Amino acid sequence: MVHLRLKAFYEYSFGTKSNAQYTNPKKQFQSYFLTFESGTRLKLMQRPDIKDAEKHPREEYYDAHLTLSIGSEERVDTLTQQLLDEGYNILDGPRRTGDGYYKTGVLDPDGNRLEITA
Repeated sequence: MVHLRLKAFYEYSFGTKSNAQYTNPKKQFQSYFLTFESGTRLKLMQRPDIKDAEKHPREEYYDAHLTLSIGSEERVDTLTQQLLDEGYNILDGPRRTGDGYYKTGVLDPDGNRLEITA
């Protein structure tokens, strides 16, 4: 089953709305589409044959991340503090990057790297 905690994380932290879970029993594939207010969609997928990124970082997901722009530095600060208070792993930030972005790096509940930017 697609991790419900991951779905709940994006719904709560970023205000996404989810469709019903899709399951392909033959391929043991499950997914959700999460829709942001802007209409942008994020697809959460799970297959049992994909290796765990934390245990095999070079084989499947090496240096991959998702960047979400949430509109303002104030919102980045507020969400960073909220995630920290809730026990999420903040990797860095909030900070200004060398190329001028204001961001926080965080791990979602499944250990996926996120950059939250203004």
